Amino acid sequence: MKRDSRLSAALHLLLHMERSSAPMTSEVLAEIMQTNPVVVRRILAGIRDAGHVRSEKGHGGGWTLACDPSEVTLRDVYDALGRPPLLAVGHRRDSPSCLVEQSVNASLGSALAEAEAVLLERLGAVSLSQLASDVDERLRARTEPRRRPRREHPHV
Repeated sequence: MKRDSRLSAALHLLLHMERSSAPMTSEVLAEIMQTNPVVVRRILAGIRDAGHVRSEKGHGGGWTLACDPSEVTLRDVYDALGRPPLLAVGHRRDSPSCLVEQSVNASLGSALAEAEAVLLERLGAVSLSQLASDVDERLRARTEPRRRPRREHPHV
């Protein structure tokens, strides 16, 4: 089963917009994501409808954030995408006549529901601004001169 990467892609796009002082075109965002501008527009459509981004047409237009990144969580973005499946595991059949398969479905169903609840709670606890801060920390770590650890000289 192919993984649904829309949430990851949407967050990637939003963080690039958060860092930009000017609107970003679908073409520029697509180049960053190594994809087609149509894919970018599809991903951002639901997020625009939720009010988290806006798009302006014409010269100087493009995509910009329309929200406060500290108030939008990963869960908000997930919801704006239409709540795509979080887990790739599922039932073989939804309404099996086999009692064994019914038992398997019941057990898997409750475990998957618990896992999804934990994941959704975690997504609701992380804001876009927290992700942006993590990007800043990673950038600082990459650009700081690497310090060599001092070697202790063994006593002779």
